[in-house]
Amino acid sequence: MSALSVGRASRVLLLLPLASVLWAQSPSPSPSSASLRGLSVAPDGAIWASGSNGTVLRSTDAGRSWAPRSIADAAALDLRDIEAVSATTAYAMVPGADTARIYRTTDGGKRWVRQYDDTRKGVFLDGIAFWGASNGLAVGDPLDGHFLVLRTDDGTRWTELSAAASPKAAPGEAAFAASGTAVAVAPGGHAWIGTGGASESGAAARVFRSSDHGRTWQASSTPIPAGSASTGIFSLAFRDSLNGVAVGGDYTHPGARRPNVAVTSDGGVTWQLADSAQATGYLSAVAYASHDGRALVGVGTSGTFTSLDGGRTWARRDSLSYNAIAALSSGSLVAVGEGGRSGVLPGPTPKSGPAGY
Repeated sequence: MSALSVGRASRVLLLLPLASVLWAQSPSPSPSSASLRGLSVAPDGAIWASGSNGTVLRSTDAGRSWAPRSIADAAALDLRDIEAVSATTAYAMVPGADTARIYRTTDGGKRWVRQYDDTRKGVFLDGIAFWGASNGLAVGDPLDGHFLVLRTDDGTRWTELSAAASPKAAPGEAAFAASGTAVAVAPGGHAWIGTGGASESGAAARVFRSSDHGRTWQASSTPIPAGSASTGIFSLAFRDSLNGVAVGGDYTHPGARRPNVAVTSDGGVTWQLADSAQATGYLSAVAYASHDGRALVGVGTSGTFTSLDGGRTWARRDSLSYNAIAALSSGSLVAVGEGGRSGVLPGPTPKSGPAGY
């Protein structure tokens, strides 16, 4: 939706140790003024970020500094998602209106190869995610009533799932490319797609789930409202195959008090409303920030919010705008946003007690 994994799988597994530190941010200089939305941390610790004007940045020092690795072939396009395999290998995604592309580099960003190029009317990619170095998934807005699903088993060739097997969209339903994290995966072939939009008043955002590497899909409703082009689920995070969180809201009213968070403990079959106090604003991305799943950090244009009890309750930590966030093995998180903004954030300290619901 234009309104707004080694790569993503590593985000599921890369859960941080508890950190007893005050919440603060440590800005890191960026060599770009681009709008950054794609963000991914590789197993070797390399961080890749992507954004407007074909911008790609890479950090090999935990986000303290960034080096440009931009794609000349995409200089006029927006890279809304990036998936990191290592310091040398990454995949970058162009959503585009009627232009969908996937690029790969294997030499640290010196050279990018265009692997997928689709100019069908209405095509729009929303996110990519990888279970391993060469086994991945890409998802786009509906074409002819079904979400576009692409799969690769070799990291080179992308195959489109048949319409009969692809998730069937409700009228007006779509996904969001605000941070590339409306698509999430976990080991064992698990995958999820968060949606929004819909033309019906009172519609609910949905989550599609797969347990066979994206070959077949089932849908579940969530308590997060949709019903207009700017509302729904914008980001998903799973700490394992069962426990996950969905966040979103209305990006045109980022400070509106509304149900923006839902959690699941059965792999996305059912979802429960969280943040009953509606403390969060619109959230474009969320990440687990502790090894036991109790600490979560969400970011959006209205600020940064944390939960210390598995998503039940949330609190604002600052008002800085970020588009995407990811966990580092050091116990910190990295976030990126508009104007090339980046920051390294210490992980919050979870409360005692059981995680989740």
